[in-house]
Amino acid sequence: MRAAVQAEVVEVAHRLFTEQGFDRTTVDQIAGEVGLSRASLFRYFGTKEEIVLGRLEESGRRIAEALAARPDDERSWEALRRAFDVLTQANEQAPEQTLAYLRMLQETPSLRAGHHEKQMRWQELLVPDIARRLGADPSHPEDTRPGALAAAALACLDVAATAWVACEGTVPLAVLLDRAMGAFTE
Repeated sequence: MRAAVQAEVVEVAHRLFTEQGFDRTTVDQIAGEVGLSRASLFRYFGTKEEIVLGRLEESGRRIAEALAARPDDERSWEALRRAFDVLTQANEQAPEQTLAYLRMLQETPSLRAGHHEKQMRWQELLVPDIARRLGADPSHPEDTRPGALAAAALACLDVAATAWVACEGTVPLAVLLDRAMGAFTE
């Protein structure tokens, strides 16, 4: 029941955010359309921003799972690129919705900051598998390679997403991501 209510809140909120903008949409509007009180809505989501950013935690887990499933002999950079396919393929299924979502993340300062925080968590999720692939000892924090690879790959993902929004999706996100990550192999 809880998951169904949360999904309905997210769906309604995203529609309102797309129609009116994030800042012009109130929590009371969202709660009213879903049939909840403001207090009840806040039992499901701690903040208005969390309604938007909550999905990102699951995305990070899916990327980490995809990375762990890549062949052990695959180079870390290629494994990271292929792990991001879980996002690029999902975006291809609903490109207009994803463009609107990413545009909102990029244009709203509080969401942009929250997105950055979530991606820092993604980095933490990716580092252990990268360290394993590199034969790095996690008890040696001075080995910065796993963190650097994860951070650089996530920066490439951000650059590609920004370009994808700027070109209104006319170039596939996967192509833009290949270009961004390919810059490190030249």
